[in-house]
Amino acid sequence: MLGAGLAGLSAALDLARAGLRPLVLEAAARAGGVVCAHTVGGLDLDAGAESFAVARPATAALIDELGLTDRVRQPSPVGAWVRHAGGAAPLPALAFLGIPGRPFAADVRRVIGLPGALRAGADRLLPVRGPDRSLGALVRTRMGRRVLERLVEPVAGGVYAADPDVLDIATVAPALPAALAEAGSLAGAARQLRGAGGRPGSAVASLEGGLHTLVPALVAAVTAAGGTVRTGVRVTGLTGLSGLTDGWQVHTDAGTVPARHVLLALPAPVTRELMPDRIDHALTAALDQPVAPVALVTLVLDDERLDAAPRGTGILVARRARGPGAKALTHATAKWPWLARAAGPGRHVLRLSYGRGAGEVLPGDAELPALALADAGELLGVPLRPGDVVGTAVVRWDSALPVPRPGHAAAVAALRAAAAPAGLTVVGSAMAGTGLGAVIADARGQAAALIASLTAAGCGQFNATGGPGAGPGRAGWSA
Repeated sequence: MLGAGLAGLSAALDLARAGLRPLVLEAAARAGGVVCAHTVGGLDLDAGAESFAVARPATAALIDELGLTDRVRQPSPVGAWVRHAGGAAPLPALAFLGIPGRPFAADVRRVIGLPGALRAGADRLLPVRGPDRSLGALVRTRMGRRVLERLVEPVAGGVYAADPDVLDIATVAPALPAALAEAGSLAGAARQLRGAGGRPGSAVASLEGGLHTLVPALVAAVTAAGGTVRTGVRVTGLTGLSGLTDGWQVHTDAGTVPARHVLLALPAPVTRELMPDRIDHALTAALDQPVAPVALVTLVLDDERLDAAPRGTGILVARRARGPGAKALTHATAKWPWLARAAGPGRHVLRLSYGRGAGEVLPGDAELPALALADAGELLGVPLRPGDVVGTAVVRWDSALPVPRPGHAAAVAALRAAAAPAGLTVVGSAMAGTGLGAVIADARGQAAALIASLTAAGCGQFNATGGPGAGPGRAGWSA
């Protein structure tokens, strides 16, 4: 198994529990992928993903299996804001990916105005036709330009670092077409998918201590079930053995490992590079998707003026909004009460995200902290002073956010159909799209399919001594 992010680890857990002996190889010095930590201003903080969507149950289910449910925390109910071309306002409480569940609600009209609400209201009069391939096309057709530009675009940009017009609905919102067909309107679909209550902040959750605390618990569970996780091992190539199903030689900078089956849980560019010639490259379009670079700047500062949480838990920035270059700001100590307690009175944690799409050139590490401080002051409406900053950090994610273009889901199916007979399984955000819930559910689904195919082939449970792959430090076949 190549890659010890959440996809690789969650698949490894299921394979190990089924009696296999998965060997997980990770090039980095740590496991977890985009779920990781750093220390800024004396606080242990998430350096990547900091929450998970509750609408997709896979993350919560995994947390429960690991015995961590008592540490799940909801964000503060004060909600977040959006900055758009017409100003700034709280995000509507009842929305799905920015799609309003009630277009005429006061919090929606505050963002899109009465003309925008009237246009969005036409959604309920339009017939439901075949699904649009892109999220942007669907929203523009049914609810109009203002909903798209002022609500959906900043939300989608914050989550996927991409324009909604290039996002494949089947990947980023697979339940949306069916909900639209059932409800008869896009607003009705949003209500169905979001839940009727729509309490601000209720769409996400995290763990006290940070989402990164999930990783050591998951690694420990994989190990306890019989798997092995090795970090600091870079895979350099795959060589197929003589027959189509005879297995693989996995070449690493630490030696060669034989394996009956290889599961790749890597960024798309790395998977593309490792994909062997026996897989027709015409079927690897799913790996050719653009990747959006993102820079995350964390600021820890002492400023009691921020105690009032002037923009709630944070603010999303529409592409057409004037001013700051940041696409989003999270006021982490306003969002998570447990973090506010850990930080202490008057100390605040701000996370600013930069990068709106593939090919964008972002400012350098030396420039970003000062730029982020200025952007934060403008977005929060509170001029911030450099002397109040007690810690900064810049983290770049250059390949963590693939942009699933229209047709991506079909391309994934074609790639997997070609790879499976050759003893290859491909998982991760390159296949499932962004979001822990999507990635974990997809990886565990592929693991279940692999277990079923190996069982049908009569492989049974791999023993700890026999078969290719046995040797010093190895436990029989590696899945």
